[in-house]
Amino acid sequence: MDTSLSPLVSVVIGFLNEEQFLAEAIESVLQQHYSHWELLLVDDGSTDQSTAIAKRYATESGGKIIYCEHEGHRNKGVTASRNYGVRCAQGELICILDADDVWRPEKLANQVAIFQHHPTIGMVAEASEYWYSWEDATKDDIIIPVGAPADHMYQPTELLHLIYPLTSTAAPCPSGLMIKKQAILVAGGFEESFTKKYQLYEDQAFLCKIYLKEQVYLSSACNNRYRQRVGSCVQWVNEAGHYHVIRKFFLEWFATYLRAQNIQDPKLDKRLEQAYFPYKHPVLHSLSKGNLSEAVKQLVKK
Repeated sequence: MDTSLSPLVSVVIGFLNEEQFLAEAIESVLQQHYSHWELLLVDDGSTDQSTAIAKRYATESGGKIIYCEHEGHRNKGVTASRNYGVRCAQGELICILDADDVWRPEKLANQVAIFQHHPTIGMVAEASEYWYSWEDATKDDIIIPVGAPADHMYQPTELLHLIYPLTSTAAPCPSGLMIKKQAILVAGGFEESFTKKYQLYEDQAFLCKIYLKEQVYLSSACNNRYRQRVGSCVQWVNEAGHYHVIRKFFLEWFATYLRAQNIQDPKLDKRLEQAYFPYKHPVLHSLSKGNLSEAVKQLVKK
């Protein structure tokens, strides 16, 4: 490949105690057909063998893999780790790969080609394979496309009206994205206030900022495998019953963000109001869904 004609892609893997999966994620980058990449391994304060694994790959890579850590080997959270990686990145295009996910070998080549064909876009998002069979071969893996027509370019704000988190259709997964570094910087990076249980919505906060400002291309390709496992953020948040607390936090954050950015968009305000309705008027929402018993519970709470 003539790298002088091919943009450098900076891959960012933030990790915290992922000794079981980290090597597999790194190997999936090494196996990419597109070779003009660098990989930044951002250690978020690991206390297991993840640190040693990452340092070994960096040492053996001839400079293509870079080990990074927060000052004092601190744990600062996934969003801070992603922002650290973006700041260190030399590439004009950024890819996020979660430390327990993997890519198929065509992932980078496919998305770079889309950027070359559509140079004005700020981000590419593709479908994701929800990967169950890694642990149990009897389970079926499920490909979930992003919830709007694919192989199409969307103008700023359009996707906010078409996909999650302001509608019910599927959002892209972080490991399925490729983003211009400049678009990340203009958006202000990943939201570092989304920590602990609120980490569930950190990707949605970032994506909403991108949807507001950038043209986005949705691809029908699926070259990322999103590992489904016990202990994931999604799994423990849902089991603990925290989902709606976190969603309300996100909606309040987004309303504040729009005001701070002086974004005045009546259609978007209406969309956000509709999303917030169940939290502002829980009794009316329950009645509208025909759930009388839940409406009674809400009244008793009041």
